[in-house]
Amino acid sequence: MFVITGVTGQVGGIVAARLLEEGVPFRAVARNAKKAAEWKDKGAELALAEMTDADALTKAFAGADGVFLLIPPTFDPTPGFAEVRAVIAAPKTALLSSRPAKVVCLSTIGAQAKEPNLLSQLGLVEQKLSALPMPIAFLRAGWFMENTAWDIAPARETCVLSSFLQPLDQPYPMVSVFDVGAKAAELLQHDWVGKQVIELMGPEGVTPNEIAAVLSSILGRPVRAEPVARDTWEQIFTDQGMQNPLPRMRMIDGFNEGWIRFEGEPVKGTTTLDTAMGRLISPGR
Repeated sequence: MFVITGVTGQVGGIVAARLLEEGVPFRAVARNAKKAAEWKDKGAELALAEMTDADALTKAFAGADGVFLLIPPTFDPTPGFAEVRAVIAAPKTALLSSRPAKVVCLSTIGAQAKEPNLLSQLGLVEQKLSALPMPIAFLRAGWFMENTAWDIAPARETCVLSSFLQPLDQPYPMVSVFDVGAKAAELLQHDWVGKQVIELMGPEGVTPNEIAAVLSSILGRPVRAEPVARDTWEQIFTDQGMQNPLPRMRMIDGFNEGWIRFEGEPVKGTTTLDTAMGRLISPGR
């Protein structure tokens, strides 16, 4: 029996779907019974738990052959990342109490970066969980291809892809959530000793110009990529409601400047940008 957290989200849902396809029993952990009802209807066990509730998580993890752990980052954190520091404690306590056979924890490219940025939150997760007594695998995923979903409506209206990633012809390490979920499901069913780090990207790097080209093909109209000037970022993010935009800005800087990168040689998934974006929108719309 495996345990899947974040089952109502993109990656957790794909992990669950893969296990379901393979006939592997699992327990879905969710905060909201209504949102997770589909998994119960499909035959999964359901455990209700907040990620800050150590007792509920301990019960959810009990007897597990493996736990897929997704600790959600805060997209507008306070300085020092107090939010994620508070959240880490409960899953760590629950894992120590329940002692599952193994843990697969979703992490990120650049978790090892020394420069503070938005992804530092998952670096903290790795630091706090690395010493757990059971085997643990940190799955460091690249930039999600599915993040381009935010660009579809503006591109349809303006024929412009406004890109914070720049230069526009520079390839960035991206990956589909489908490859991430599939790799996590695979890892749960393998055995290893101690800690391991698996880095994952798509078949090849992706440039903003290539994203614009795929949008052009899918939308049936020309779309061009344009860089968003660095000196406008803070105002843009503040106007969007962010209180502390610096970590997000530094994250993007890290990709653009190359210090957010994989530490070793990444495993390559099979989902292409065309396929990932094709799932987000129907042609001609």
